[in-house]
Amino acid sequence: MSQQTQPVTERRHSGPASGGTTFAGVLLIVSGVVMIFEGISAIAQDDIWVRLGDYVFKFNLTAWGWIHLVLGVLVLVVGAALLQNAPDWARVVGVALAAFNIIVNFAWMPYTPVWAIIVIAIDVFVIWALCRSWGEHPKRA
Repeated sequence: MSQQTQPVTERRHSGPASGGTTFAGVLLIVSGVVMIFEGISAIAQDDIWVRLGDYVFKFNLTAWGWIHLVLGVLVLVVGAALLQNAPDWARVVGVALAAFNIIVNFAWMPYTPVWAIIVIAIDVFVIWALCRSWGEHPKRA
């Protein structure tokens, strides 16, 4: 009786990102765009937001807008870098920004609960996808 072995195929990645990295990159871009829109609307018009009483994380709404705008741009840039198959720095920064984004949106939740929960869910999936697909990334020589 003879044994048959399957040929071993080596997974090579070149060019744009693949798998979980693409998923995380797209989600980071979506999260960044949502954060940018939240930031712009908070900076432009304070009147559209809910007025809160005593809130532990109460900032001026314009300050929250700038926080969201800057964080949104950073998240968008890292998402685009992940889609271009950036080195490991983009993965580490992506996980760190997504974690920080979760904290910011948790504090932002009394102002826009639905959008904050959506962004938190997106960021949880980003962290999962980046950590899960860490082995898919090609090593640079």
